[in-house]
Amino acid sequence: MSSAIHQLSASEAARAIRAGRLTSETLVAACLERIAARDGELAAWAHVAADASLAQARALDRQPARGPLHGVPVGIKDIFDTADMPTEYNSAIYRGHRPRADAAAVTLLRQAGCVVLGKTVTAEFANLHPPATRNPRNPAHTPGGSSSGSAAAVADRMVPLALGTQTAGSVIRPAAFCGVIGLKPSFGSINRTGVKPVSDTLDTIGLFSNTLEDAALALSLLSGRPVPDFASQIAAPRIGVARTSRWNDADAATHAALESAARRLASAGADVKDAALPPAAEALFDAQGLIMNFEAARALAWEQSNHREAISATLLKRLDEGWAVSREQYDNARQTARDARRQFADLMRGYDLLLTPSARGEAPLGLASTGDSLFNRVWTLLGVPSVSLPSGSGPNGLPLGIQLVSAIEQDTALLAHAQWAASALARAGRRHSPAQLPGTVPAGSVST
Repeated sequence: MSSAIHQLSASEAARAIRAGRLTSETLVAACLERIAARDGELAAWAHVAADASLAQARALDRQPARGPLHGVPVGIKDIFDTADMPTEYNSAIYRGHRPRADAAAVTLLRQAGCVVLGKTVTAEFANLHPPATRNPRNPAHTPGGSSSGSAAAVADRMVPLALGTQTAGSVIRPAAFCGVIGLKPSFGSINRTGVKPVSDTLDTIGLFSNTLEDAALALSLLSGRPVPDFASQIAAPRIGVARTSRWNDADAATHAALESAARRLASAGADVKDAALPPAAEALFDAQGLIMNFEAARALAWEQSNHREAISATLLKRLDEGWAVSREQYDNARQTARDARRQFADLMRGYDLLLTPSARGEAPLGLASTGDSLFNRVWTLLGVPSVSLPSGSGPNGLPLGIQLVSAIEQDTALLAHAQWAASALARAGRRHSPAQLPGTVPAGSVST
């Protein structure tokens, strides 16, 4: 096990610690060694608490297990307050900033026996301006954002779990770009106290992991939601293929990945049909940005008023656009969102899951952008849970993701159905060589 300790999933590591086959100190040391070897190239970490995390691990090794992830290290996006290490939001305004208390989510992880390994790099104030973090699958490409460091650190096996946040697409998109599991729970599932806000009505704490079991255990620790019984057999789900009106904005590889997944899931027994979003939900593609900009401008009003010169031109443009949105426009957009949530709840009475793209394509070349949140923003504004699963690769060999979406507050059911889907897709992948996998299906060809 010693040469591959850093590659263990969170749940595998926790089981080994409970069984006495591994210590938290050994696991943390292996992760720190991986960071030392790789982070000079990838720049996933804003702060690594090497000595403190080893001390935490030694103390935990002397204690009974506090929870199912006892002794497991976790990366924390650097917009979560941490009392024992800097919290800088990737902004020159907050260099050396040390909060007095941990964020609620950080406290809950510590109480459950997790080791806070350090702070992962975020885009400036979890907004648009890209950080220096690189994609571990190909460092010439972006890892996505704004939870850039969390996605990259988990993908490169520097840490088995990491926290992120999503206001538009900042968990699902980087998870897809880096080829890991990304979970955006239902809005409000995880308490946001101590997290630097962007948008009061959109900000959602999410998770990065390499297995769905890890994501489910971490969500349970942080939210109290039950963990699915992944060992039990569940009925094949009813799946709606939601291409949306923006289908043509996704690239050919994404089209092929989604249609292939739909075919394979249907072959595994799922009831797969086309699903059209209701009119109000389709309007959320535009409403989400208006709401986010309006709220971000106010959330960062102090920084813009007092330190405008220290804010990137990229973010200043968003903030200025936010101030240009009238209250009437904002209220109308929020009413559209309320209408859409009612209509979407009606739609989901006929489905257990929707299948939709995680992103427009694979990670773009270069670090000038973190990519486009087009295929994430509707689900964020609806407040519904979603998960990104790795699904093949694009023309440059970088990961693609498929996104599974469920009804509001159905997070546990989503994870159970996602495990069914992941297992079905894996079985299909073993039966076929890449050249033999089901090909592209024209839009509308899935049974209705």
